[in-house]
Amino acid sequence: MDFGKFGVFLYADGLGPDQLAASAQRIEKLGYSTLWYPEAFNYEALALGGFLLSHTSKIVVASGIANIYARDAAASVMGLNSLNALYGGRFVLGLGVSHAPLVSDLRGHEYKKPVTTMRAYLDAMDKTWESLGNTPAEKQVILAALGPNMLQLGGERSLGVMPANVTMEHAATARAQAGSGAAVCPMVHVCMTADASLARAAARKALALYMSLPNYTNAWAGFGFDASDLENGGSDRLIDALVVWGDQQQIEARLDAHLGQGADHLAIDAIRSDGEPGLDWDVLEALAPAS
Repeated sequence: MDFGKFGVFLYADGLGPDQLAASAQRIEKLGYSTLWYPEAFNYEALALGGFLLSHTSKIVVASGIANIYARDAAASVMGLNSLNALYGGRFVLGLGVSHAPLVSDLRGHEYKKPVTTMRAYLDAMDKTWESLGNTPAEKQVILAALGPNMLQLGGERSLGVMPANVTMEHAATARAQAGSGAAVCPMVHVCMTADASLARAAARKALALYMSLPNYTNAWAGFGFDASDLENGGSDRLIDALVVWGDQQQIEARLDAHLGQGADHLAIDAIRSDGEPGLDWDVLEALAPAS
């Protein structure tokens, strides 16, 4: 699976069908190789994947990330098989353990040890493929991963890893833990403005949800940030580490540096500098492979 250099991370929940279709088609026309989307509060991951695939013709569509507590392993296998059979092998199933509040409070499941739970889920997927007699030569699965054990599991059992809300330097850790043959595909927030106050204000709005999720706050502690960095929407130091901002030249240089740290592919979350929701198409136009 070739993810290409840049993909686009599309928050789908606030978009209706016409907006989703138009966004996917525009992203494909711009030449981006992969369209990533999360499973959050509205759309179900596999249904949305099918919709996006049906309105595009070439781009790889990848869940980023589907919650393993939302469906059993057999359902994931059958959904993955179905979408790839129907849409020319263009679907990648990104899987993650999500976060305790989203699993326990929203879905009513017991949130268990992440790596142990993911390993068991992958084992169950393998058993399903075996029982169906159609294990693919390449399992088009990728794992959400932050810490070393999940990064290693992703490298061993899937196409690779998709870290989110991480520093540029994390790519080197991901590469070392996942291994040389794994795809390392971080999600990267990008805000195109050289005005530091505007960029940081927009970034704080975009990152507000993540600031309360322990999987991320624990990971940031491992990067050298402390409780004071989480106050008031995030310190400048934390925001500047998690969000690429500046003019086009500065952004391109930092994205290239991120790739130089060990990433293969970057899933770009194009944050609007005015802080409003939705993709910043100016960013995507400027960075477009087809431009």
